[in-house]
Formats: sequence, structure tokens, C-alpha cells
Amino acid sequence: MLLVGAFLPPLDFFIVNVALPSMQAGLGTSAAELQMVISGYAGAYAVFLITGGRLGDIFGRRKIFLLGIAGFGLTSLICGLATSPDMLIAGRVLQGLSAAAMAPQGLASIHALFPEHERSRALGFYAAAVGLAAVVAQALGGALISADLFHLGWRIIFLINLPVVAAVLIGGLPLLPDARGDRPAPVDLVGVLLCALTLGLLIVPLVEGREMGWPGWAWAMLAACPAAGFGFLRHEMAYARRGGVPLVSVDLVRTPGLMSGLGGVLFFYVISAFFLVFSVYLQSALGLGSLETGLVFLPFGIGFFIGPLTTPLAIRVFGRWVACMGMVLEVVACVLLAALVADAPGQMPSHLPLIVAIGLLGFGQGWALPTLVRSVIDRAPASGSGMIAGITNSALQISAALGVAIFGGVFFTVAGPSPDPRSMATALVAAMLGLAASLTVAAILSIVAARAAIRMAAYPAAGAPPA
Repeated sequence: MLLVGAFLPPLDFFIVNVALPSMQAGLGTSAAELQMVISGYAGAYAVFLITGGRLGDIFGRRKIFLLGIAGFGLTSLICGLATSPDMLIAGRVLQGLSAAAMAPQGLASIHALFPEHERSRALGFYAAAVGLAAVVAQALGGALISADLFHLGWRIIFLINLPVVAAVLIGGLPLLPDARGDRPAPVDLVGVLLCALTLGLLIVPLVEGREMGWPGWAWAMLAACPAAGFGFLRHEMAYARRGGVPLVSVDLVRTPGLMSGLGGVLFFYVISAFFLVFSVYLQSALGLGSLETGLVFLPFGIGFFIGPLTTPLAIRVFGRWVACMGMVLEVVACVLLAALVADAPGQMPSHLPLIVAIGLLGFGQGWALPTLVRSVIDRAPASGSGMIAGITNSALQISAALGVAIFGGVFFTVAGPSPDPRSMATALVAAMLGLAASLTVAAILSIVAARAAIRMAAYPAAGAPPA
């Protein structure tokens, strides 16, 4: 049941991409309004993930999960019945808030409820659900809209959530175990507001800036973000000194290896930009339709599904270095795909090498994601697992936004204002090599986090070997 909380949020983020032309025709939305349909959801989701995780620590993860998924169903209904662009945008923002309450509870519950010897397998299923959602969304969205079930058009991509939500609510009430932190406390409301402000100042310009040509307000928000973050940090430290339970524990964040692990997450999940740039290349340069494009991504989904399921075996063989090895496989896949495109610009690459490259990228992602996430959440006590789950999920979303902003920007800049298939091929090569460089940095940071974990295991009292 908890895996639904991992599957639905990314599914509803990616599935909208293939429905945008239908929405524009059906509701008469402008280009700016279409962008808000995507960014309103992504922004609300990313900004409130930490808060959602902390609410699970305080009030119980079962309760917050069920409230979140009920809200997700209700807001999906609002989106599916929208009669104007404003109603659709408002529904998407509320849907993002519901997803932020739902998503961290699964990751936190895995840490709190599963013994250590079962945690790798549970995280493998969690990662498989996340990866599968990203790929399934491409093909499922195209298939549903093409089928035009009950003449609903684009609305079906939201209404299809309702039977899933109903099944989880009916089955989840008796089956879902409860878990919460061992220090229930009032919600740090000022911390929530300052955290939302800090993340909002970062996420909104990253999501909106490129589409709007990087206006002055986007740069102003990015410049104000460090000051807001400093204010949030000072408040959390003062709140803890007064005996309160802060939204983010500064002492817990100082755990050896935690920041290098989170840094690895930030450099790692920029791979989400691959879906954007490769989709644009396939459709704009090669002329593929939305359903054909979704099928090209199928090897990624297969690889991402198999990878996490083999992670427990990989850990027994390779130990704490599985995350690094997974990212090395992804680097190889990015370079191979760049070589295939460079060898035949503006043409579909040979099928078998293309399948190998995309499948290897998914398989490497499937190895790296659960082990990298585990290297972060394993450093949290049960009382703070919701907070760390929220921080980790938020880092993943920030990384995805950075990837789209940076490598999407590289792609469209290199392609130029009047792109042709050859210039778009050059742009895709540049973007893929940039993603390979970012994954290399993530692999190095994962090694630093793994070494810190080894030191802590050897010297648990001090967290490091004695001088």
C-alpha cells in the first residue's frame, strides 16, 4: 500500500507532459498557463515534502498517509472536472500538497518498520515504484488519450487515479501499520513557513525561469534564497534551545556522511532531465508521436524495475559501493547514447545499441537510487525518519528541477532559436555528456558517504576513528 505513495506522485508529474496539447485545445489555455499546470504541482510538492515527513513523525505515518492519499484523490477529481485553466491550476497545486503529505510516509515507514536485513529489499521495491512511474507515465498517458475512453480526452489521466485511491483507502485502513516518532510535539509553524519560503525561493525560479527567459524576478528570488535559508537555520537552532522539536534537527543533519549523501542525491537525480531532452529530440527531431516516444523509454523502465530487485544480491557481493557502481553504469550509458546520436545525427540510432544504452541507464538508476537513499535515511533514528525522508524526497525534487533548468537550458541553448535535426542532435549530445559529468560527481560523493558509514560502523560511539 505504501508503494502507491511512491508511485502516484511522479506518475502524475510526468503523465501531464503528453496531455498538454489536448488541454490547450480543450480549455483554451495559454502557454504560460500550461507551464503552471506542471510547475504548480512540482513546486507545491517539493516545497512541502519536509513538512509532510515531519507531520508523519508527530501525528503518525498511517494517519498522514491516508489523509494525503484521500486529498490526492479529491484533487485528482477537481483536475479531471476542471472547466477553466484557473480551476485546473488550483487543483494541481492542491494535488502537489497532497502528494507532499503522502510520499514521505512510505520511505520513513521502511526505515522505522523493517529490520536492517530486510530494508534493502523494501527500498528496492520503493525505488522500482518510483522509476516505473516515470516511464509508465509516458506510455500510459499517450495510450489513454489516444483511446479517448468515454470521450473524456485529457481528463482521464486524472480520473484514472480515483479507483486506485479508493482501493488503497479501503485496503489501507485495516492493513497499514502505524509508526511515529517517539517525541510527539507541536508543529514548528514558523519553521514550516521559513522552510517553505526558502525552498520556494529556490524551486519556483528553477521551474519557471527557463520557460520565461530568466526574468529579473527569478534572479532576485535565487539571490534571496541563501538569506531565507540562514534565517530558517537560526530559527531551528533557537527553537531547539528552547526545548521545542524543530522541523529540521540541526544536530541530526550534522551526522557524519549525511551531507555528502544528500549532496550525492542532488547531483544524482538531475538524470530526470533525460526524459525532457530525449523526448523533445525524439518528437521534434525524429518526428515520433507521443505513444512511440513512450515505447522508446520502455527499456529504461525494464532496467529500472530489474535493478532494484537485484540490489540485495549486489549488496552481498559489492557491499556499500553499489550506489557508486550503479552511477558508473549510468555514466557509461549516457556516453554510449551520446555516441549513438553523434554517429547518426537526426536519425534513429540502431535499435539494439539504443535499447542497451537506455536499458543500462535504467538498470544503473535502479541500483543507485535505493542504495543512495538508504545511505541517507539509515543515519536517522526512528524518531527522525520522517524528517530525513522528507529532506531526501525534497533533495530529489530539487535535483530534478536543477537538472531540467541546467541541462534543459544547455539543450535548448545549443539547439538554437531555429533548431533543425542536426543541431538538436548536437544539443542532445551536450546534455547527455553534462549529465554524465554530474553523475560522476554524485558517484564520488556516494563514496565519501560510504566511507563515513564504514567509520561509524567501526567506531559507533564516536562516529569516527580516534585520533
